[in-house]
Amino acid sequence: MERTYVPGVCNLSDAEARRRNVAGWSGLIVTVVLEAYFIYANVAPAVRLVVFIPAAISAMGFLQGLMHFCVNFGMRGVFNMSSDVGKTDTVAQAEYRAQDKRKARQIIIHSVLIGIIVAALAFLL
Repeated sequence: MERTYVPGVCNLSDAEARRRNVAGWSGLIVTVVLEAYFIYANVAPAVRLVVFIPAAISAMGFLQGLMHFCVNFGMRGVFNMSSDVGKTDTVAQAEYRAQDKRKARQIIIHSVLIGIIVAALAFLL
């Protein structure tokens, strides 16, 4: 199935989405390993809040991969629907760029909220 650019909905090809999923998995692994170390080393709960960073990065990667929508591309007004990873085309219409920016901000907000939830759980463990 070939994907097409849809403003505010889809700005990534399957190849680009796979890259975002790799970032999601990488962030998740860092989050789990870091929290495991913090528990093992009996690190103060306030220090454990650091897991917010990799947790938010992980959430952002997974959300972008799942939604086939890149935050960076959305904020820059570009898209890539080709199999050539890293190649971008410009979004010409201002209305479409505004829709993409709105979607990018939503993904950022959701990623931050997920990072906060994970950090709060790490604090409580």
